Amino acid sequence: MPCSSAICYDETQPLLQQNEENSPPSPASQPPGLRLSQLAVLCFLRILDPLNFTQIFPYINEFVLGLHLTEDSSQVGFYSGMIESVFALAQLIAIYPWSSLSDTVGRRKVIIFGVFGLSISTILFGVSQTFWTAMISRGIAGLFSGNVPVVPTVLCEITSPENESFVFPFFGIFWPIGMVLGPLIGGSLSNIALKYPTLFHRSVFAAYPYLLPCLVVAAFNLIGMVSAHILLNETRKTDMPTLDLADTKPLSTQELFADPMMKCLCSSASFLSFVTTAFDVVFVLFCYTTIEKGGLGLENNQIGYALAISGMVSGCFQLFLMPKLLRAVDHAKCYHLCVAVWPAVFLMLPVLNVFARYAIDVESGSLGPRARVKLWTGIAVVLFIAKVGFLPYTINTLLVKRYNPSPSSLGASNGLLQFFICLSRSFSPFVSSVIFTISAETNLFMGYGWALLLSAASFWGTYFSGRVVNESKRRRELS
Repeated sequence: MPCSSAICYDETQPLLQQNEENSPPSPASQPPGLRLSQLAVLCFLRILDPLNFTQIFPYINEFVLGLHLTEDSSQVGFYSGMIESVFALAQLIAIYPWSSLSDTVGRRKVIIFGVFGLSISTILFGVSQTFWTAMISRGIAGLFSGNVPVVPTVLCEITSPENESFVFPFFGIFWPIGMVLGPLIGGSLSNIALKYPTLFHRSVFAAYPYLLPCLVVAAFNLIGMVSAHILLNETRKTDMPTLDLADTKPLSTQELFADPMMKCLCSSASFLSFVTTAFDVVFVLFCYTTIEKGGLGLENNQIGYALAISGMVSGCFQLFLMPKLLRAVDHAKCYHLCVAVWPAVFLMLPVLNVFARYAIDVESGSLGPRARVKLWTGIAVVLFIAKVGFLPYTINTLLVKRYNPSPSSLGASNGLLQFFICLSRSFSPFVSSVIFTISAETNLFMGYGWALLLSAASFWGTYFSGRVVNESKRRRELS
């Protein structure tokens, strides 16, 4: 008999339907048991994107200097920024096509092919000796790294409501691990022939000083590719006899974005990405700027300690706080509550500067021991609350899994969400740093104009996260 896209009724069904949120899933709708080997492969694959993106950061300026593109050292940042940005731009272009392709040819093929291409392009960068070969190799790496949303799509398909409250937060830890490993490998293994001349002065690494970190990262990629080939099963459902033919055909981009929940999630995720990226940029600028000019006047190593502590707090939240929240609170409400902390976070930063201004010792020009303890306590509180605001990245994947408009378009749905996240991330650093600089130089709102503007943008973002809650409530009432 004909069915609607969501529910099919017949005479054998009870008239009163159970609530979708509270009723246990039927055995037929359950995914197969979660295999730890598949989860391990997905977690390892999660490391690869940030690993490949960040491994060039420690040596890219030195690399550009060696190309002799300019005699003015102040122009080095322009060229290194182009090489760094081309990866992200190419990835942004490729994200949605890769995700849509996975709905047609399968997740496993897209993942394996993407990781293989990432390996080759990373090695090509290691042997690059001109600006344009470096640009091309990084651009190719970005294109192959566009399959990033396919990995969480597989995770959606192998998890069930019973285990997703732990698995998704655990999976989220591996992205920051890649962010740490990349600079560590790039910084320690670049120019290895200069660091250890007795061992490497006649080796290929003397001619190509940045090849070794690229080879190590490519080895990580190849391990991921082989592991995926051996251990990762195909999860795209090709045989769905209980669904209409219309449900088995992947939806177009226009059809996906016409869905109210996908529109709400993409809009909210775009604002979330802008705000979180802006905080990462502005927090470092705020800490580095002198107290007199509206900052905290911290040294580089102190900023590094703050960021390291922040990373550890984030990991603890993902492991211990997030699973409890997901089990205790409706996912849409939890998403909205976490997003809602950002307006307060930005307004708390100027309070730290005001405290530092009044607590500074006039004679020494620095903070006393007690004042420093109080200031660092305030910094810890701000970072603690800010890390709550990063939790929605895990929740929005769960919301896509639950409210995906078509079972055959889960990959495209995740890809569309990731596209909007990356789109905001591409321009947020520039916009937020410009706002901070102009506010400090013009003394806009006593130099705190940047905090007011970013807080206002965050408040606007809560409007879209609130729409996610409303749409979720509407769908539960209809079900």
